[in-house]
Amino acid sequence: MGISDSSTPEPPSRPARKKHRAWDEVPRWHIYLPLGIYLLFTLIPFYWILLFALRPAGSTSLVPWPMTTVHFEKVWTDRAFGTFFQNSVLVGVATLLTTTLVALAGGYALARFDFRVKRVFMLALLCSQFVPGALLLVPLFEIFAGLQMINSLGSVIIAETVFQLPLSMILISNFIKNVPYSLEEAAWVDGCGRMRAFRVVVLPLLRPGLIAVGSFAFVHSWNHFLFALMFLNNQEKQTIPVGLNTLMSADSVDLGALAAGGIIAAVPVVIVFAFIQKWLITGFSAGAVKG
Repeated sequence: MGISDSSTPEPPSRPARKKHRAWDEVPRWHIYLPLGIYLLFTLIPFYWILLFALRPAGSTSLVPWPMTTVHFEKVWTDRAFGTFFQNSVLVGVATLLTTTLVALAGGYALARFDFRVKRVFMLALLCSQFVPGALLLVPLFEIFAGLQMINSLGSVIIAETVFQLPLSMILISNFIKNVPYSLEEAAWVDGCGRMRAFRVVVLPLLRPGLIAVGSFAFVHSWNHFLFALMFLNNQEKQTIPVGLNTLMSADSVDLGALAAGGIIAAVPVVIVFAFIQKWLITGFSAGAVKG
């Protein structure tokens, strides 16, 4: 007597359904065409500046050939751009350090301590971002004149630091809030004081935020024109933005020298951002909201 197989055959497996996302349904040219147009409008001004800087004076060619470095030599030596460059580096680095240190201390206080006027203070920081820098020129000039700091790079460094601090403190405080408080508590249990726990545990985790704040302060002080124009009268103390302004007069403009000076001013910032872009994006995204 045979044994019948009572097991039912398994139904054929259904083919896996392919998941379609909205991104896959959009034709690629709908994405690449706007990006290409945007890239074109972005790169054309840079190419135009490079063209005027490298082609000989009086040439109307759309290709910088034969190339010349006469305009760079003119602005670097005859127009004292070497001095302007050194002054801009000094102002930028000093502003970066002072802004980062003060914002780090203030941001930690806002993130870890509760005090009675904390909300009012945060509101004041936010409101200060709506005040244009031009409105600060007169009171700052009066203060620096009383302190005999006019025509000193220190006045520009202080003004730039004060102008950058509100946003920097907000970013640093939000970034510190993303660091678990339990990490500091564990360090306290192990015998660390508050300063040592902050230095050993919290500070290494703040690297992207510090780079973002420092780079923002550096670039703003490097490009800012008003403070250097108002507080620095001696040509030996002026920075690159003011130096570029001296290349333009009411009668004529030396386009070749102006383009060469613009490239000298832009290259250091481009190089810095090329190296720190990864930490910069991470720092701004993490400091923008509380996790």
